[in-house]
Order: sequence, then C-alpha cells, then structure tokens
Amino acid sequence: MNKRIPTSIIIFGASGDLTKRKLIPSFFNLFRKRKTPKYFNIIGYGWTPFTDEQFREHLRQGLDEYASFEFTEEEWSLFIPHLYYHQGKYDDLAGFEKLAAYLGALEDGDANRLYYMSIPPSLFPAIISNLDATNQIKEDGGWRRVVVEKPFGTDLASAKELNQQIHKVLNEKQIYRIDHYLGKETVQNILFTRFANTIFEPIWNRNYVDSVQITVAEKVGVGHRGGYYDGVGVVRDMFQNHLLQLMTLVAMEPPASFNADALRNEKVKVLNAIQPVNGGAVEFNTVRAQYRGYRNELDVNKDSTTPTYAALRLYVNNWRWQGVPFYLRSGKNMVEKQTQIIIRFKEPPLAMFPMPPGQKMTPNMLVLYLQPDEGVHLRFEAKAPDTVAESRSVDMEFNYAEAFGPTAIPEAYERLLLDALQGDAALFTRADEVEMAWGLIDPIIEAWESHQTPPLAVYEPGSWGPLEADALLTKDGRIWMHEEAGHVLK
Repeated sequence: MNKRIPTSIIIFGASGDLTKRKLIPSFFNLFRKRKTPKYFNIIGYGWTPFTDEQFREHLRQGLDEYASFEFTEEEWSLFIPHLYYHQGKYDDLAGFEKLAAYLGALEDGDANRLYYMSIPPSLFPAIISNLDATNQIKEDGGWRRVVVEKPFGTDLASAKELNQQIHKVLNEKQIYRIDHYLGKETVQNILFTRFANTIFEPIWNRNYVDSVQITVAEKVGVGHRGGYYDGVGVVRDMFQNHLLQLMTLVAMEPPASFNADALRNEKVKVLNAIQPVNGGAVEFNTVRAQYRGYRNELDVNKDSTTPTYAALRLYVNNWRWQGVPFYLRSGKNMVEKQTQIIIRFKEPPLAMFPMPPGQKMTPNMLVLYLQPDEGVHLRFEAKAPDTVAESRSVDMEFNYAEAFGPTAIPEAYERLLLDALQGDAALFTRADEVEMAWGLIDPIIEAWESHQTPPLAVYEPGSWGPLEADALLTKDGRIWMHEEAGHVLK
C-alpha cells in the first residue's frame, strides 16, 4: 500500500497582495477542480499578526473581490481546513526553527513541500539560507521545490549573484522562476499554432515571413506604483521577461519533445542567436519615451528620465530567421490594453492581377491575440464580387470565448502552480535564460542611462506611442500593423 505523503505549500509574504489576488484564488480553483494533491495544506508565513481564522477571513475577502469564477459556500467550507498561518520574520533563524517544528507537527512524517517566494528578491537568499539551516530544503522523504517570483535581478550582475546564492542550497531542478505570462493559455497556444498545424510551420521562416511585431500595451499609467516603477522602467519591467519570452516562443526551433529541458534548450538557442544591440546600434534600433504627465505622478522624480514606453528592433542570426526584423514594443497609458503577435508574410513575388497604379498586393498576416479577445486571426486576399480583378482582405477568425465558452481560460497562475506541484518546469524560466535575457537588455539600458541616447521622446496618454517609434519602422519601409489594418487589428 502506498504511504500517505501530504504536500505542504508554504507561502512567504502570505499577507501581501499577490496571495489574496492570485495565489489563493488559483489554489482554490484547482481544489474545486480536484487537481490539488489528495492530502495538502497551505501555510502562510509573514510578519503580520494573523491567527488562522483571521488569515482565512482575509483570504475570503480577496476571493470575493478578485476571483474570476463562481463558487459555493460548501466549496469554501471544504477548502478552509487546509489553510493555516504562521507568524515570523524572514531574517530570523529562530522563526524558521519554529516553522520547521510547526510543519513537522502538521505533516506528522514524510512530506512534499512547495515554498513560494511572494516577497522582494532581496529577501530570497536569507529565506533560502534559513530554510537550509533548519533542514527544510533537504529532499529526505519527499520533494522540495521553490517558486521564485519576478523580478529576478535588476541587471545581469544581480541576476548572476542571485543565481549563485540560490544554487548554494538548491539545485536547478528545484527552482521554479515564475513568469505569469508563460502560464497564459494563449501564450501556450503559440506553440500549438506552430507545431500542431502543418499549414504554418513550413512557411515559418525567412523565405516567407517579412517581419514579426510583438506588442504589449497597457491602458493604465503607473498609478500608485510610481515609486517602484520610477526605479525600474518599461524595459526591466516588461522586455527582459515577458517580451523576450514571447519572442523565443515565436522564433524557436521545434523541440524534440515537450519536456522542460528540451523546450527551454530551444528558447536559449534563440536568445543566444539574437544580435546584440550595443554601442552605436542602440540609437538606431531602439526608442525610449515617457508619457506626458508621468513626472507629475505620485512618488515619481520630477526630473525622471525613466521610460514608460520602448520599442526595439531585433534580429535573430540563424538559418531560419536571418534578415527578418522582430519589432518589440510596450508602454503604459496607451490607447488600449492589448497583447498581440503579428506575423506579416511577404508580398506575392508577381502581381498577376491588374492593379491600380502604385498599388501592391496586400500581404497575408497571422495575428495571435493573447489578450483581450483571445484568439487567432488569419488575413488573406479574396476577389471582390462583381469586379474584374479587385481583391479585398478578408479574415478567418478563431475566438477562445466563442469556441470554448466565456470562462474557458483559467488564471495563468493556476496552470503554473499546478505544474510546480507536479514537477513540470517547462513553463518556468531556467537560470541561463534569465542571464542571457539580461545580457541582451543591459547594454541598451546602459546606453540610455549613461549616454542618454537616443533622446527621451514624449507621447500623449491614450496614443499608440511616440512618433519616433513610427520612424523606427518607416526606415525599413514598414508601419505598425494596427495602422495598416484597423478593421482587423484592434
């Protein structure tokens, strides 16, 4: 008979915003779907003086405010007995000795443990060191895994140092660096669109693809996060992790299998093949901008040069993508919230049909909408009725909500937490990925901050960004695609 081995989920920073907004709703929904381990407990650890009951009430308030699903009181009452709270400091060894004793009494024998770091990166080393000193990391009678929230470092040097500190105690297979973007169903669908459909992969290369555009636009400004954001900026906040991760999924070669190492090996190959943007290349391949009024936001430096918008032109120097530009952009206070990937195919090599003077055939486009209105759009040309040879762009469209129902897409954290519990690291970031991404971003930030090149542009709130970003593509004879096909690209 198999021995009953419980799973303990310990959340450091459990009284914080992420726990009640994302983590507990995700764990609760997994519980409702019967995807959690049969025997499990969730133990919150923090300095806030909660009792178990106060902690549970705090989490219930978070569910009422943030849960994206409906649930019954009976379901919640069944989940409550799995929730506990333990008060303690993060840098206090005695507190971790008490935690070890607390967990030992709760588990009553061998147990698996998932530690979740919902705290600032500066606290990671101290917590992991204290866990090691109290013998809570050693895999003796059960597995031990640690989920680490972003940001993972603020530059290449800090990322390397953080990796070194963590690797003193943990091996790489125990570390799960989480990027919630990779948990989104629509992001995972990038791989399925490419590798589950033979109509796309044969043309997914420099012979047929003209360019790739990746946009992550936010409608909101910095809000109450001004103090934090002013020390980070859009490139550290969005490009080093989210946008480069999306780019690797678009550009990677087919992995030998869908296991974690095979998938992440191919992503690392893409990062390694990206042509570095440094020195004088920064001025010609990047745009940095700030929305008008940013310096008046709460806790923002009145002379701040922190960019709230950036656009990059990158090239992947390998056989598949040589010469194909990848345009990445992200910004705050833009016209709408939108995350999309546009694959623009080349124009037909010969205009067989009569065309008005100066007009070219409209290129085909594949659009992957990641949020909102999640889906896939394919634009192609068709003959307009009752004309001799006039063509018109038409669309084939797949929409997640229509195909699978309006509540079909789960919260990204839900998928990632389940993967961490099951030991599947495919959607988590490996150490070499993190360091390579920072290695690409560091020279750009250094040129911006040290040499102030290119000059900081300004854009109007509620726009698509600065004119300088348009000029970045105009130099290549291209434009941002939402302008070219507004009836298709929202």
